[in-house]
Amino acid sequence: MGKRILCLLLSVALFSIPWLGGTSLTLFVAFVPLLWIQSDVAAKTGRKGKPLRFWPYAVATFTLWWLATVWWVGFAAVIGVVAATVTGTVLMSGAFLIYHAVWRRAKRALAYTVLVSGWIAYEYLFLNGEISFPWLVLGNGFSMDVKLVQWYEYTGALGGSLWVLVVNLLVFEAWKRRREPVRWIAPAVALLLPAVVSLIMYATYEEPSERTKITVVQPNIDPYHEKFVLKQSEQNELLIGLMDQAPQDADLIVAPETAIDEYFWEEYLERTPSMLLFHDFIRQRKPGTMVVTGANTYVPYDSEETASPTARERGGQWYDVFNTALGLDSTEAIKIHHKGKLVIGAEMLPYYSVIRKWKFLFVDLGGLSGQIGYGKVREVFTAPGGVRAGPAICYEAVYGEYFTEFVRNGAQVMCVISNDGWWRDTPGHRYLFAYSRLRAVENRRSIARSANTGISGFIDQRGDVLQKLGWDQRGALTDSLSLNDRMTFYTRYGDVIGRVSSYVFVLGLLYFMAYRFRRKSHIVD
Repeated sequence: MGKRILCLLLSVALFSIPWLGGTSLTLFVAFVPLLWIQSDVAAKTGRKGKPLRFWPYAVATFTLWWLATVWWVGFAAVIGVVAATVTGTVLMSGAFLIYHAVWRRAKRALAYTVLVSGWIAYEYLFLNGEISFPWLVLGNGFSMDVKLVQWYEYTGALGGSLWVLVVNLLVFEAWKRRREPVRWIAPAVALLLPAVVSLIMYATYEEPSERTKITVVQPNIDPYHEKFVLKQSEQNELLIGLMDQAPQDADLIVAPETAIDEYFWEEYLERTPSMLLFHDFIRQRKPGTMVVTGANTYVPYDSEETASPTARERGGQWYDVFNTALGLDSTEAIKIHHKGKLVIGAEMLPYYSVIRKWKFLFVDLGGLSGQIGYGKVREVFTAPGGVRAGPAICYEAVYGEYFTEFVRNGAQVMCVISNDGWWRDTPGHRYLFAYSRLRAVENRRSIARSANTGISGFIDQRGDVLQKLGWDQRGALTDSLSLNDRMTFYTRYGDVIGRVSSYVFVLGLLYFMAYRFRRKSHIVD
């Protein structure tokens, strides 16, 4: 019992290290202690001859892993930590316990196939379902070690998950026969070959020669004590002061998510005082520049019949609230992108279209749920000089396949705007920035990131950080980034590994059921 507990804690530590600032290499053996527990439990029986239960070990391992790596969400909402941990643990444990059931009753090859495909299918589901917080996708663990995963331009982060799972299984099999040196050849090749290929890709990759000059600003306004106390006019003055540090030949100036903390009706947007102020600044001081900034906007509807499923009602008026990125230049036209990947709880309620039918139970369902509108199109902004930039908003940069839609729509460079101050100086804001490094590799697009506070900066097409402003710093940075019109395999086709794994998992379970039926019917030995 004590040995199994130690292995459980070891597995938790090995899983957690890559999300706490350590090396990603621990992932390649993180499953091994848990696999040993699983085989040990299956091989032994309790005092009364009954099989020992494995599920408590799996549940405890994944619960502790989630708690160790997402505790920082509690600074914004404790319920967020609970919800993420419960949901993630259920899905991870489900995938592992299905493997355990197959392992006990079928051939090892089938069990391992079910484990690998089932785990990746769970990650794919978590990336695309309405209940979604894919923080602990295994492939995300390489966000600090991008030199090892340059082939993400073909596979995306799920390719990293596949790599981790396969190496763990090979290491476990080798460890069981650890006195036979030949057994270690397969895991060594599986670990080193992709790493060497990636290092060669990293060393030989050349960015296109066409470049753009971009400035990012970080106002460093505390979201708890200043953001909603300072008048918007004071915040606008601060933003303009930082933007004025941009050189005259900058194509883009990027400001954070909801940097303009006002709510605008989009049909009157260009006539609002804040927009007039920023337009005047651009015309007088930066006429060849586009400002990309965040705001909140309203879109009205004529009636309940024409309103979207997420619309709210007040005084007989139906409308949607959007978390919006705006593109402002010297013309009166304002480019608009609505955030499409929303934060559960703060911005959306899962299965809202179903829950909305029970709205008579609530005084104000819209206000209660925090539900805002979804953007349906990944808009691309074109600066006066012709540079095409995708304006991803915060959480949108966590989703690899979703992020590719900006590039498929023509983005030559990506901007990510965020407000990371809600989570204070924790791993939260550091890994939100680091995940953008993976998106840069997947799409071979340079990224300019502006956060309200920590971390703002620039990432090149190999995922390297060029410059950055850290936590609790105010300032502006300017850099020259390479543009790219080429689309990678991953940009074109997305999470092929996730889709294939889902099919393989279903087929594997069907095969297992057929196999069990044949065994029970004595059709096979």
